[in-house]
Amino acid sequence: MSMDAADGDVRREDLLSTLDVIEDQPLGERAAAYALLHDELAKRLESGPRDPNA
Repeated sequence: MSMDAADGDVRREDLLSTLDVIEDQPLGERAAAYALLHDELAKRLESGPRDPNA
């Protein structure tokens, strides 16, 4: 397994853990937690490598 694949597996597990924590919260708190997660994931996507041919 390459380092990129291992890093991806770790990030996936971190995301799943975060989702589990959010799902265990009361409904009112979940919405805010999902909004924060959305913002964090959007920032990661925006800061990632860009395909110059896209």
